[in-house]
Formats: sequence, C-alpha cells, structure tokens
Amino acid sequence: MENTFALLLPVLIVQFILLVTALMSCIRAEHTLGPKWLWIIIIVCVSIIGPVLFFVAGKRRDR
Repeated sequence: MENTFALLLPVLIVQFILLVTALMSCIRAEHTLGPKWLWIIIIVCVSIIGPVLFFVAGKRRDR
C-alpha cells in the first residue's frame, strides 16, 4: 500500500499544479476560444486532459 502511494504522489502533485496553473491562466485570460465558464468546468472535471486541452486549444493567441 505504501509503495502504491509513493508511486502516485508525484502524479497527483503534477496534476494539482497543472490544474491550478490552467485555472489561473483561464481566469486571467481576456479572451478564450469559447466561454470561460465552460473551460473552467473542463479544466476541473477532465483531470489531466482538461488543463492540457485548455493550453492547446482554449487560449486565444493574439498576434
């Protein structure tokens, strides 16, 4: 049991950091591709894939 927890702890830490970073980025972004409330739900509910999706497809890049 301790071995399993030791293996999962780094993954959980990375997931938490990614979640917080994506939420802060979404909240601070002036424009997103789609409504912000929907991106926040995706980031929170879709685990690791949600924040990655936001960074890849959700942030609008003004050039």
